[in-house]
Amino acid sequence: MFDIGWFSAKLFLKGKLFRDPVDFALKTSIANTTGLLLLVSLASLKLPLCIPITISSLVAGAIMPFLLKDFKMK
Repeated sequence: MFDIGWFSAKLFLKGKLFRDPVDFALKTSIANTTGLLLLVSLASLKLPLCIPITISSLVAGAIMPFLLKDFKMK
C-alpha cells in the first residue's frame, strides 16, 4: 500500500503522473476558487464560522467529481 503511494508521489514530482497537468491544475483551481468565494461571501453574513466552512467545503467537494470526470492518468 505504501509502495503504491510512494510510486505515485515520485511520478507526480517528476511530472509524469498526469496526461494533462495543466488541465488538472485548472479544474482544481476552479473548484478551490468557487469554495473560497462561497466561504468569503457566507462569512460576511456574520454567521458562526463553522457553518460557512462546512457549506463551502461540501460545495467544493461536490464540484470536484464533475470537473474531473474525464481525468486521465498515465
